[in-house]
Amino acid sequence: MELYYSFSVLIVLASFFAYLNIRFLKLPSTIGVMIIAMIVSIFLVVFGHIIPNTTLTRFSKLIAEFDFTEVLMGAMLNFLLFAGAIHINLKDLREQRGPIMVFSTISVIISTFAVGTIVYYVIPFVGVTVPFIYCLLFGALISPTDPIAVLSILKEAKVPKSLETKIAGESLFNDGVAVVVFAVILQLAQDTNSDFSLPHITWLLIKEALGGFILGTILGITAAKAMGKIDDYKVSVLITLSIVMGGYLIAHAMHISGPLTMVAAGIIIGIFNKKSAMSAITKDYLDKFWELIDEILNAILFLFIGFELLLIPDISGYWISGALCIMIVLLSRYISVWFPTMIIPFKKKFSNGTIKILVWGGLRGGVSIALALSINEGPHKQFIIAITYFVVVFSIIVQGLTIGKYANKVLAQETS
Repeated sequence: MELYYSFSVLIVLASFFAYLNIRFLKLPSTIGVMIIAMIVSIFLVVFGHIIPNTTLTRFSKLIAEFDFTEVLMGAMLNFLLFAGAIHINLKDLREQRGPIMVFSTISVIISTFAVGTIVYYVIPFVGVTVPFIYCLLFGALISPTDPIAVLSILKEAKVPKSLETKIAGESLFNDGVAVVVFAVILQLAQDTNSDFSLPHITWLLIKEALGGFILGTILGITAAKAMGKIDDYKVSVLITLSIVMGGYLIAHAMHISGPLTMVAAGIIIGIFNKKSAMSAITKDYLDKFWELIDEILNAILFLFIGFELLLIPDISGYWISGALCIMIVLLSRYISVWFPTMIIPFKKKFSNGTIKILVWGGLRGGVSIALALSINEGPHKQFIIAITYFVVVFSIIVQGLTIGKYANKVLAQETS
């Protein structure tokens, strides 16, 4: 009953905030819902003393007891990645496969060490001392661009197709690498007896990524063949649901990447959906169902990001550190994109304007917050959660609202 109660409250709030956004703010839905949730959070913090204590306490307890990490990383992320991948155009993805693979692997590792190193040497200037290993941990969790934030916001920003594919494709594939890097560094920070040899870490990365791709491909082909033998939209929707929910259980049991499994399965089924002989009504229902799932879960996720403010006591004390980390993350993102373009002979040379757009379009979101919350209790956890929240909020609101105009402005300057 508690779970039903929690989801009921979230759905009611998400629908109400989405209505307020459409009616008054008229912002992209995910950003609008998150901003309203943040305003409500700030109101509760500032004026909590005039609200009946039982109401505020109950609501704060509801947010605090909801396992955001487990819900996002174990459930919502799989649905959202599958929903995003099923609508990806394989032809566009194939054309940009070089940059996507490089940015989702090499760039994540470069960014992790760049962020960690710069934070370690800069943050003491504002009176905060954090061990290097925890700075690296922050670098690992903040380096992946968030597929949920990217896909939902880029749909409404008029970014050129090739750039949109690079950013969206990178965000779909970099989670598997980032989660492994984060897990390795977290074990190193909390358990010095684990095996951290290069062969072992390399094997973990290969097993996580390649295993996820193979499992996702097998599941996608199996589902596509099953749907090809019928033409029933109800059963087709159930089959795709079983792929997402059952596929995650299999990936979890095999200790391979659930996110990459969902991406591979979604792409395969998306190809089948476009090329199959299924009736138009079945294809339409399948597309609309996953589009609706995408919208609902995005609303709940960004609602949660807004309300996470309630879980950070005295967040105003972190604003200088947060502002510094925003600049550090953007600088590190630039390094991690610029450096590979200088040493890897891509088919098309990257202009300075394109690199700037890729940097500004690399949005952070719920995945980073979920990873920060998954850190075991300790003296540095609260600091990492706070600076992560500052970076994510800046990324979604400022970068998310301006990426379309910024991209068009940069490209116009290059062609003039």
